[in-house]
Amino acid sequence: MIYLLFGYFATVSIVAGVFTIALKHPVHCGMSLLTLLLHVAGLFVLLNAEFLFAVQIIVYAGAILILYLFVLMLLNLKTEEQFLHKKYPFALFAGIAILGEILILIFQTPYGGKMGTATTDVILTTGPSHAIGLTMFSDYLLLFEIVGVFLLGAVIGAIVLAKTPSLPVPKANKSH
Repeated sequence: MIYLLFGYFATVSIVAGVFTIALKHPVHCGMSLLTLLLHVAGLFVLLNAEFLFAVQIIVYAGAILILYLFVLMLLNLKTEEQFLHKKYPFALFAGIAILGEILILIFQTPYGGKMGTATTDVILTTGPSHAIGLTMFSDYLLLFEIVGVFLLGAVIGAIVLAKTPSLPVPKANKSH
């Protein structure tokens, strides 16, 4: 059953990723991106990584996609009848070539992955979310705060860009 679910989540993620890039209408691209993010969250559930699942849903599928759609609504883009880009065959060829290169690299890599510092016993007793929280707010606290400042700057920049400038009010002539 796990292999069937993995095949489903992986296939839909790949197709949604291709549609996110290939579709012409920005709202359709946003919906494909939402599908991609939700199915990647499903892959995290299969890996028993409930913290990453929650972050994927809350941060990416929630906040980032809402900001993306908010910007789309601000741009007021014109719609066209064409669903795919005109250079779709060239992009498809390039995508297949890049996928082939990645597969060659994956199958020829001498690295099997790096083991983490937490043992299985520590994760089972404290829970993966608790272990991630302890590591993030102890060893990486400064980096976490710097990211918070960057996000605050991005929010302020979005507010400044979204604010429409007001036209000056013409003064009335008082000629008596």
